[in-house]
Amino acid sequence: MGAPSITISFIEKAMTAVTRGERGIVMLWVKDTLAAPAVNPVTVVTEKDIPDSLKDATVEQIKLAMIGYTNAPKKVIVYCMGIADDAEKAAIDAGYKKAMEASETIKFNYLAIPTVETDQKAQEVATWVKTMRDVKKKKIKAVLPNTAADNEGIINYTTETAVKTETVTAKNGTKTTVDTKYTAEQYCARIAGLIAGTPMTIACTYAPLSELSDCTRLTDIDTPVDKGEFIVFYDGEKVKVARGVNSFVTTVDGKGDSFKKIKIVEAMDMINDDITKTAQDSYLGKYANSYSNKCLLLSAISSYFAQLQRDGIVSSYSVGLDADAIREYLKGKGLQATLDDGTVKDVDECSDEEIITADTGAFVFLTGNVKILDAIEDIKMPIYI
Repeated sequence: MGAPSITISFIEKAMTAVTRGERGIVMLWVKDTLAAPAVNPVTVVTEKDIPDSLKDATVEQIKLAMIGYTNAPKKVIVYCMGIADDAEKAAIDAGYKKAMEASETIKFNYLAIPTVETDQKAQEVATWVKTMRDVKKKKIKAVLPNTAADNEGIINYTTETAVKTETVTAKNGTKTTVDTKYTAEQYCARIAGLIAGTPMTIACTYAPLSELSDCTRLTDIDTPVDKGEFIVFYDGEKVKVARGVNSFVTTVDGKGDSFKKIKIVEAMDMINDDITKTAQDSYLGKYANSYSNKCLLLSAISSYFAQLQRDGIVSSYSVGLDADAIREYLKGKGLQATLDDGTVKDVDECSDEEIITADTGAFVFLTGNVKILDAIEDIKMPIYI
């Protein structure tokens, strides 16, 4: 009677995918300090949640992140690094190290750091994000200024100046027009919030930045986009996003142009997280990791994809056991393959049909081929459980 409970867990996760995809979580690392009794990091859902002790500059960054797009972000998590504005390099290094350590166990989607370029930490943060994604399988993304990371986890925001124009009314009734100019690093929080507030069923391409009156004017927007730059531009009436792309530009076999699109990567990350976490919660440790039970798990995951297909997130899919990954695992352990029928064979002598039945201890090696709507090609997704 084990199979139905696994299937139900996956279907329940799939049925909430669209809702969850409507509102992501933004994390900000700021050079500020929280006063007691506030706990670091602080979670902000509405402006009422912003602690009074934070600097005006920090408050402005939080408010920028909260604007969003079609929706506001689900929440903004603010980690105060305790770094003074005039801090020496050692203090800056220590603050960023603590932020990285703290963030490893916090659930969020998009990171922005309003002073990362000034602090000369953009490349280090980009490397950390890549490590989190590739090694620790935590599928976070970061919006960083002027950082050509060539990675789908980094959004490289490069618009030099964004201008917000406000009319301020004095106590005597006098009205004054005030321009606020944001550098690239100062506007990354806004971009992170915009992406987090973009439903998974649409892209942020041509999303308007309604608070802006102007920005750095470009005669050519195609070239920076092709170089993996996320830019905003003035179309003669308003400022809007050129195209929802990340910094990935160097395509390779199995990782094509679809990985350049923020929308596609967000869907891939959600699918990977859903399958991994649901399998951990509902399968591993609850069922013997036999070949027959792995097949039940595959059936449950197929039900998950079927729901995503009905919801318009994927157009086609297949999922199976990863023969190549199983071979690599067994060879790395110096093991022979113990097949489902009890036969023991050298790994190199096993066919794909045989190797997928092999005993893999506590590990499950899956692979999926998914066609996400708007993607140019089918995407092969190794899934680690």
